[in-house]
Amino acid sequence: MRTRVKICGITRPQDAIAAAQAGADAIGLVFYPASPRAVEIDQAREIVTALPPFVTTVGLFVDAEEATVRQVLTALPLDILQFHGDESPEACRYYARPYIKALRMREEADVLGAAREYHDAAGLLLDTYQAGVPGGTGDRFDWRRVPAHLTTPVVLAGGLTPENVAEAVITARPYGVDVSGGVESQKGIKDAYKIRSFIAEVDRVGRE
Repeated sequence: MRTRVKICGITRPQDAIAAAQAGADAIGLVFYPASPRAVEIDQAREIVTALPPFVTTVGLFVDAEEATVRQVLTALPLDILQFHGDESPEACRYYARPYIKALRMREEADVLGAAREYHDAAGLLLDTYQAGVPGGTGDRFDWRRVPAHLTTPVVLAGGLTPENVAEAVITARPYGVDVSGGVESQKGIKDAYKIRSFIAEVDRVGRE
């Protein structure tokens, strides 16, 4: 089965279009004000409107207030919610939408336990741990730590680039990969060539 690709941290319509044209399955919109890739609702609406059909839109939140999430959901037709903070399973389920729960891979991270706790999640996103940073570190973790035969789909993130994503997919065999900084020319600005190269490498592994 082909490994899915999500291009996260989209801040401009032209970057969303470039991702879709390159074959991305999903794009991520960051609603976390502390992030250099954060978007406002009007900005996100322009991005979503520019997308062609069949590209999944994912909204990323970090311990957001309920009112904040509700405001975004009222304004935008998001397909999936992605929670990157310390949200409980109940908090993730509250909005009755498909959700992905991020798990930062600190040494004691229990992926199997998280899969049981968030058993109804559409997927678990495994990201690099860095103290005080909820994601987007640009660093990788040891992909061999991803459990084999996990029933919950795994999305691999953290330090992925066009140069290493093939190795990551071969090592971890994830359902999907999630990239942001690895396909940028600067924070929040995507590089169309890097996006194409990244997706081409994922597809190449799938053909081998």
